[in-house]
Amino acid sequence: MLSPDQALKRLMDGNERYISGQTQNRSFAKTREALVGGQNPYASILSCADSRVSPELCFDEERGDLFVTRVAGNYVTNDILASLEYGVAVLNAPLIMVLGHTRCGAVSATVSALEKQADFPGHIQNIVTALMPAVRAAAAEPHKGTLLQAATLQNIRQNVQRLQEATPILSKAVQAGKVKVVGGLYALETGRIELVA
Repeated sequence: MLSPDQALKRLMDGNERYISGQTQNRSFAKTREALVGGQNPYASILSCADSRVSPELCFDEERGDLFVTRVAGNYVTNDILASLEYGVAVLNAPLIMVLGHTRCGAVSATVSALEKQADFPGHIQNIVTALMPAVRAAAAEPHKGTLLQAATLQNIRQNVQRLQEATPILSKAVQAGKVKVVGGLYALETGRIELVA
């Protein structure tokens, strides 16, 4: 089993292969049979649902390697927390990454809600409500770049902290050094993932 730091290195090495175009050849037919009996992911990812960000691709990994949860705006919900707890408690994944990305529509909508009192239909407003604390925190502090950029980073940081402190499973595993929770920012322009927080 990988340590949290080894898992992080493996993730980031995969991203280097992805951005350099040196991805590994995959044979889904070969791995399909091996995965019928179970899974052994070395990392869990909380990613945005954006179709341009695909964790298995941007980390150059196979099916079975990453335990991926996704929601627009990459924030912790009760169901996502439960899934990530499963990844730690049952699947023994030593790493969790909160993966945000540049030009995130969910964060952008929340910035519009703050600056222009924009309102959104259906359940989309729930996402804006969930992301608003990060946008407000970013707006309250001096920041480089746009509010969208600052709020995207703030949202990643807040959700890393939320997972690190989530009782009882994640906080205990983090304190014991069995699990590391990190943030990542995927640049749509380059495919590069930069570590955050």
